[in-house]
Amino acid sequence: MTTLNPYIYFNGNCEEAFNFYKTVFQKEISYIGRYKDVPKADRKIFEETDEKIMHITLPISDETILSGSDNRVAHKESIEYNNFALIVHTDSKVEANRLFNEMSKNGQVKVPMNLVFWGSYYGICIDKFGINWKITTEEK
Repeated sequence: MTTLNPYIYFNGNCEEAFNFYKTVFQKEISYIGRYKDVPKADRKIFEETDEKIMHITLPISDETILSGSDNRVAHKESIEYNNFALIVHTDSKVEANRLFNEMSKNGQVKVPMNLVFWGSYYGICIDKFGINWKITTEEK
């Protein structure tokens, strides 16, 4: 089976973002690697030697893993998160509301949670880290 899992690049606040996401999704981070721990032989790939995140993994479900890093080397220009959205399909309206309310806290509500014309309960928000989220569940 092929799976598709999002990988999010941050500009120095990856650990803060993933601590937020683990609270929202009520899951635990399974791996966290820092640039300072990269072996000297691999420093040609990773210039950083600090506490910033080289790679972090947060399992969301059996099929989905959210990963990320503070990737200043590959993205020396300003990182903008406006060309994609992460969509979360929930099992219930209660869970959809909970996720939406937590994700949008200190962020921005673009489309409030509501029943939409295609029959889903759906909303869009941008979290406090600039990540676009679409939260949905099928209306039963």
